Amino acid sequence: MKLLFMFILIMLFSTSLLTQDNRVGTTAATFLEMGIGSAGNAMGEAYVSVARDLSSIYWNPSGLAYIESNEAQFMYRPWIADINITFVGGAVFLPRIGTLALGITSMNFGSTEVTTLEMQEGTGEMFSAMDYAVSFSYARKLAQWFAFGVTGKFISSEISRLNANAIAMDLGVIVNTRFFSPDGNRENGLTIGMSISNYGTRMRYEGMELLRSIDILPNQHGNYKDVEGQFKLQSWDLPVIFRIGVSFHPIIIGSQRLTLSLDALHPNNNSESVNAGAEYQIATPSVGCFLLRGGWHGLFLDGTQHGLTFGSGIHFTLLHNKIVKVDYAFQDVGILGNYSTFTLGIVF
Repeated sequence: MKLLFMFILIMLFSTSLLTQDNRVGTTAATFLEMGIGSAGNAMGEAYVSVARDLSSIYWNPSGLAYIESNEAQFMYRPWIADINITFVGGAVFLPRIGTLALGITSMNFGSTEVTTLEMQEGTGEMFSAMDYAVSFSYARKLAQWFAFGVTGKFISSEISRLNANAIAMDLGVIVNTRFFSPDGNRENGLTIGMSISNYGTRMRYEGMELLRSIDILPNQHGNYKDVEGQFKLQSWDLPVIFRIGVSFHPIIIGSQRLTLSLDALHPNNNSESVNAGAEYQIATPSVGCFLLRGGWHGLFLDGTQHGLTFGSGIHFTLLHNKIVKVDYAFQDVGILGNYSTFTLGIVF
């Protein structure tokens, strides 16, 4: 209880530093705000207290503590303007130690032709852009009702010959209670989850594109008119997000289970909002389970283009307790259209 109380104080103190007005569009590496895994995206991103698989690296690292086998996961999301987002990761469960996980998230913007005022049809050169983050996580259960997790990550952004780097960390906890439990079991009761993501250094672009010849005394003759200079760009904060959420199972009948979840978000680059989600699971012993998911992303957020989300998943149980997970999510993004998320997971 003391650890939980200290963690909540740290969370509240950290998020109090984020409260600033007119912060929309003022952070770098915004790909860090895009959810990982089809399950969380299909549930309207109301997943901070529900995460129990490898996608917990993004939502709440303490969810990794509930992994009791080795696991690998791959996600692919085609986005607008031929931008692709991918995630690949793996987790290793170590008895009496905890769970270790490694994940790599990338956003590839593809290649674009270089144009100038003099050569507006193109110079014949191409440039590319890519953002990526490498995350290393550790999580453990300190008690049957309490788990914590921490993630350290290296973040990089590349545009042509410019590059910016940063380091950050995520913290998270999950608390299981007996409230609303139909059978008195903590695992089926009200679950509380909290996390703070991307708390770290600022990003500033540097590189060859910023080198320019400068004549510091243009009105005088005889001086060095081609002195090499370099522009120094402004540094930008990372998109820090504080999440707190609850989930419970109002229906547990045999092999069927309904999960409802609700998350409140406090970011440093936008207004507060709420996400809501639901998951219905039908399990068949020794065969697997089928899942239906739905939700709403961005409740009470003015001007948001987010909205309805839904998806499904099929988990096959193979020999020797191996499981193959295939999940899908669909999200409506208003004027930006819609996009799908495909996830493949293996438990071994």
